[in-house]
Formats: sequence, structure tokens, C-alpha cells
Amino acid sequence: MAARGQRRRQAPPPAPVKGRRRRLKPIKLWREVPLLLAIALVLALGIKTFVVQAFFIPSQSMENTIMPGDRVLVNKFSPWFGAEPQRGQIVVFDDPGGWLPDTVTPDTSNVAVRYVKDVFTFVGLLPSDDEHDLIKRVIAIPGDEVKCCDKQGRITVDGVALNESSYIFPGAAPSTIAFDVHVKAGYIWVMGDNRADSADSRYHMKDKYGGMVPIGDVVGHAFVLIWPPSRAGGLGVPATFQQEGLTVLSSLPTGTIPATALLGAFPLRLAGGRAVRRVRRRRVRRKAV
Repeated sequence: MAARGQRRRQAPPPAPVKGRRRRLKPIKLWREVPLLLAIALVLALGIKTFVVQAFFIPSQSMENTIMPGDRVLVNKFSPWFGAEPQRGQIVVFDDPGGWLPDTVTPDTSNVAVRYVKDVFTFVGLLPSDDEHDLIKRVIAIPGDEVKCCDKQGRITVDGVALNESSYIFPGAAPSTIAFDVHVKAGYIWVMGDNRADSADSRYHMKDKYGGMVPIGDVVGHAFVLIWPPSRAGGLGVPATFQQEGLTVLSSLPTGTIPATALLGAFPLRLAGGRAVRRVRRRRVRRKAV
């Protein structure tokens, strides 16, 4: 019999059993790729619709600021928050009616070619067949009196003469067509920088809007030229529109900062997402050991 107070012997702990490492299952590309493509397409469509869109320039109306074949990015974000075009901005707008000839129905017989063309159009590498978009510079906004011309041949806005030498086509006259227009509320007056080759507001003064463009037709304003790289850069407001006597709505083009900030946020978000995924993978590996 064991003496009182004697401790029971405890069984030794079981030897640790080495576990097998669990191999991570390989990603099945045939499942993942379509999902990733669908997500990318939805994101691209959302960005194009609500934030920024690339546009291909097919005509000479904005030379030499924007040349045929150039690509520009248009800020579509600000108008959603009620921002209106400012004098001097370059805007893209839908055809108010009769500014462009009727669109020719595209040939869809070759499906593959049509698909590739649609993709290139989507990213702004080719002009669209079915969109009625124009690009011009805003010269006057609601409430302005825009007139051509003073004794020196300059266009005036509310009596203030514009010095347009920095952006209109070299050697071109500000306008060879006389006009005196009071811009109505909800409208803007636009002109191309290549005044001799731009069917702008001056050529549509007998239309239903008197040559003015409804602000509701404005898609957004072009804030940067992205192609060709040799001339890439910002498309700001010329200094003549900020001179004394003209009301400057803001010191910077409306929406440029929000749009560029959003564009800059995408790489940061992607980088952050990669970092999070790396941490998660490490945790999974540690648990699997």
C-alpha cells in the first residue's frame, strides 16, 4: 500500500505528432480569369461613365492646342456635383442638334474586327461611330455678353477684351464673323482654337439655341493631353480669362484636383491591396504548417 502523502506519478505527455503541411490548392485559371475580367470591365465602365474618359480627337478645330489624332482625358466627375463650365476651359459636349452630320451606320459584318474596334474606342484610341461629341473652348458663360469685335479686332466678354494669342491658331483672326450675344442662363458660348476651321457657336446662331450650348449637354472638361507623349501636359485655363473685370469662379479648373486625386488613388489602392494579400498568404502558410 502506498504511504499517505505520496504523489501519484503523472503519465508523460504524448509525443507531438508532426503534422503534414497542407498544400495550397492551385488557382484554377479557367474559373478565375473570367471573374477578374468581369471585375476589370465593370471598374473600367464605372470610371468611364462617372470619373474620367479618354477621347480621340479627329478634327482640326482645336489646332494647335489639340491636334488631330491626339488623346485627351475628360473629367466627368465634377458635373455630377453641380460644377459648371468656366471660361477658358476646353469642354466635350453632345451635339446640341445639327452641329454634326448624320452618323453613318457602322459595318458589323466582321464581328471580330468590330469587337477589337469597340475595345479601342472604349479606351479612347479610336473615335466612336455612334457618339455625337464635340470639343471646343468655353468663351462665355451664363449672363455674359460676348461680342466680336472691338476696334483692335479682339473678342470681348462683358466689355473686357481677350488676348487669345496664346491659344488660337497662329495667324488666325479671333473671328471673321460679327456677333453680339447675351448668353442665357443654363447655356455657354463655345469656339474652336482654329477659328478658320471650326464650325462653332458662330455658325449656329440661327439654330434653336442661337449658337449656345446647353450646359446639360456638357460631358466634362478636358484637363490633360495624354497622347502623343512629346506634347503631353495639362490643359489649363489661359491667363486672359483671369484678368481683372472677368469673374473667376476658382483659381484652378473645376474638378482637376478631384479627378487627378482619384486617378492617383487607384495605384495606391492596388499597392495596398497587394500588401494585404501578401500578409494574408503568410498567415495561411503559418497556420498550414
